[in-house]
Amino acid sequence: MLISRETYRRSSRLTRRLRLLVIVGVMPILGSCATLKQLSFERPSLQLDAIEITGLDLDGVSLVLWLDVYNPNGYEIRTTRVDAELALEGTRFGSALLEENVPLAPTAHTLVKIPAAFTWQGIGAGARSLLDRGKVDYDLDARLRVQTSLGARTLTFEHRGEVPIRDLVP
Repeated sequence: MLISRETYRRSSRLTRRLRLLVIVGVMPILGSCATLKQLSFERPSLQLDAIEITGLDLDGVSLVLWLDVYNPNGYEIRTTRVDAELALEGTRFGSALLEENVPLAPTAHTLVKIPAAFTWQGIGAGARSLLDRGKVDYDLDARLRVQTSLGARTLTFEHRGEVPIRDLVP
């Protein structure tokens, strides 16, 4: 079957117009992918980076927990509340609370400083381990409340590890 030149030209123009329509139609969709990325939320990670002793008194010890929070998102999020429970060598050590807005930069690690006061009872379990091994095992249960472009979220974390004695001595 033979096609006339005129039919071929019309078909060719129609094909070019269809391609143009497809390109024009797809471009806004591709452009909205960046917007959609802003609407997606990836869970941050959290771990205990260091423990700093800031004071001693008759009730116990004042510490600062340094939490390393990694925000994998391509946009800033903010903490509105961080609370944590710390156990040393399986014994509850105490709790810490921070109710401040802390900005978490996009795709970056941020050190979050949480002041805390702990009892001597918990310190006793840790002290035995420090004398025996030079380090202490800890369990950290934390709740991180963050504000995102999608609203507020509360995330829970459980982190276990050990802290060498050098991180516990001011």
